[in-house]
Amino acid sequence: MSIDKETLRENINLELQKVRKDITDLEELTKPISPENSIGRISRMDAINNKSVNEASLHQARDKYNKLEEALSRMDEAGFGLYVRCGEPIPEGRIMLMPHSRKCVRCA
Repeated sequence: MSIDKETLRENINLELQKVRKDITDLEELTKPISPENSIGRISRMDAINNKSVNEASLHQARDKYNKLEEALSRMDEAGFGLYVRCGEPIPEGRIMLMPHSRKCVRCA
């Protein structure tokens, strides 16, 4: 398999920037909701629900960020480009779109 590692490295760095911005935005949205805010009871319940959804998104974004950083650090290892469980080569299209994916559909 011949992966263009420089292009992949650029793609990962661009994705890291995007995810970093998403994390910053989500951190802002997950700040505590002050009880002295003068919003109605229903609006407050809505805000609390939205905060929970944003917290889940923040967790996923941080997880993706960590996996992307890990993929970037593994790029020069001998086993890079192979699925971790079955050892099959990762198709170039998949590794370009999802460089943090380490398991094939069957193994996942």
